[in-house]
Amino acid sequence: MLIETEPTPNPATLKFLPGRAVMDSGTRDFATPEEAEASPLAEALFGLGDVTGVFFGRDFISVTAAPGVEWRDLKPDVLGILLDHFSANMPLFRAPSAGFSVPAEDQDFGDNPEDAEIVAQIKELIETRVRPAVANDGGDIVYRGFDQGKVYLQMQGACSGCPSSSATLKNGIEQLLKHYVPEVTEVRAV
Repeated sequence: MLIETEPTPNPATLKFLPGRAVMDSGTRDFATPEEAEASPLAEALFGLGDVTGVFFGRDFISVTAAPGVEWRDLKPDVLGILLDHFSANMPLFRAPSAGFSVPAEDQDFGDNPEDAEIVAQIKELIETRVRPAVANDGGDIVYRGFDQGKVYLQMQGACSGCPSSSATLKNGIEQLLKHYVPEVTEVRAV
């Protein structure tokens, strides 16, 4: 099995492509070892000690290295874990237990029902125009809410903590949303 790697705009994050589906639908972001307990793969990657983030996309895994860690040292260990996992066809997630919580990206933030049409336009633009481009960079962007002209988005994977993420939000996503949805006045990261 060959696992390809690609750099991302975030120098601390590498994108790993196993040549097969990782997630059937959606994405999953793990920002702590505790969150990673839901997935044997994410838990093993955090177990290396030099990993501060793991993100599962449709056909890739993004791994973020701790500050000061060199990818030339960490990459062989990450590749070894990924090869073992995918070669053995291990499950991506553990069966939910009684203490299992809903991932933050699946929680409802309750938009104002009067804004339903605006929210639908925003979500469609994010889904069709923004998310595919962000996924190419090893991350994802999740709609969090709309309130009085402000759109709240969460950056995940390689995009979380990326030096260019604020520029992406302000110069790219905010301008796009303002152009197509005049009610949008600002985009903020949460």
